Order: sequence, then C-alpha cells, then structure tokens
Amino acid sequence: MAKKKKNIVYSTNPDYNYEYDDESVEETLAPNQQTLKVLLDKKQRKGKVVTLIEGFVGSSDDLKELGKMLKSKCGGGGSAKDGEILIQGDHRDKIMDLLKSEGYKVKRVGG
Repeated sequence: MAKKKKNIVYSTNPDYNYEYDDESVEETLAPNQQTLKVLLDKKQRKGKVVTLIEGFVGSSDDLKELGKMLKSKCGGGGSAKDGEILIQGDHRDKIMDLLKSEGYKVKRVGG
C-alpha cells in the first residue's frame, strides 16, 4: 500500500511541532488467539499444488517470520504477503503439526 505524504508548511514559531499521521501498526495477536486455515490450492498456478495458510492477524514482519520458519521446515519455496503464507507443494499435515506446536489453532479446509 502506498503511504500518504503530508505536506509540511513552514512555521516561524520556534515551539511548533510537526504532527505526523502515523499509520496504525497492526499488533500481532498471541498464537493461542489466532485460528489459521490450512488449505491446498491449484488455481492460477498452471496445475502446480501449493499449501496456503490464511487468517494470520498481525504485522507483515511477523507474517514473514512465520513464513520463513515454515518454508525452512518444509524444505520448499514460497511467499508471505497480504495476510497469507504460500508454501510450494502439499505440506498440509506437516504445517498443521508445526503450527500446533507453535501454539496456533489450526483448521484444515477442504479435502
């Protein structure tokens, strides 16, 4: 998402403090408060199978950290963005076990 820039106007008042609109940073919920959905997907991937993890609530840095951990444990590539983690290949069972051991509530969606 693009950040909005605020035009700062010059002020002759030496005590003037510029006010910036800080975007609210999403706080990451504790793992036991999150329910993640694990599903298999082939759509728009030329028939290749990927495992999707949806429902993560938190900052993008924490999402990328979790995605990195899952990719390294599964030995596959993938990405983490827009609140979902994508792991190449069918690793649903392994990912569900890993997420449960980290304290997340996990639901298997589909098949």
